[in-house]
Amino acid sequence: MSKGKKYIESTKLFDKSKQYEPAEAVSLICQTAKAKFDETVEIHVRLGVDSRHADQQVRGAVVLPNGTGKTVKTLVFTKDDKIQLALDAGADYAGGMDYVEKIQKEGWLDFDVVIASPDMMGVIGRLGKILGPKGLMPSPKNGTVTPDVARAVREAKAGKIEYRLDKTNIIHCPIGKVSFGADKLKENFDTLIGAVIKAKPASAKGQYIKSCVLATTMGPGIKVNQAKLG
Repeated sequence: MSKGKKYIESTKLFDKSKQYEPAEAVSLICQTAKAKFDETVEIHVRLGVDSRHADQQVRGAVVLPNGTGKTVKTLVFTKDDKIQLALDAGADYAGGMDYVEKIQKEGWLDFDVVIASPDMMGVIGRLGKILGPKGLMPSPKNGTVTPDVARAVREAKAGKIEYRLDKTNIIHCPIGKVSFGADKLKENFDTLIGAVIKAKPASAKGQYIKSCVLATTMGPGIKVNQAKLG
C-alpha cells in the first residue's frame, strides 16, 4: 500500500534507523503529526516475556496524569444507594438488570468502560461472551470490580487506561493527543512505562523491554531507546 504525501513528509523529519531518547522521541512525534484532526499518540512496547505462560502475564491499569484526551463513557453495574453514588461521581449510566437486558436484547454498547461492584459479578457473568471479546469485561486486576464504584468512575474519567499484552507480547496504549504538547505527553509516557516496569513478572528472564515505538494515528513510528527505560 502506497503511503500518502503527508506521511512521506513526516518520515523526513527523523532517522528511521535511529533510537531516540524518550524526550526527543516525544518531541519528534508532535512534529510528525500532519493530519487535520487532533491525532492520538500511541505507545507500542514489546516485552521479553511469553504471554502464553500464566506467570508471565503483564497487565494492569494506571491513571495518566494528563488524561488521554478522550471523553470516556462509563457504565456501572451496582445496587441500591451505590447507583446514585456512581451517578454523582460522573457515571454516564448506572443500574443493574435493566442494563444487562439492554445489552443482551438490544446489542447496546454505547460505553467505553464497565465498572461493577463485587455483588453484581454473578449477573454480569452472563455478558461475558458480549463484553469479553471487546475488552469491556470488568476485572479486579484493573480496578473495575470494586466496592468503591464512585472512585473507579472518577479514575476512568480522569484518564485511567488498562495495559495488557497481546498475543505477540506487545502492549499498545494511547498516551494522549498531539495537542497536549511534548511536556504533558512525556509525563504520561513516563507514568505508563513506570507502571509496565513495576509489573515485570518475577519469572521474566533477560531483557524485559525489547523495543518501544511511538506513533500518531496517521503518522510513522519513532523508535525509543529502550535501554533508557529501565
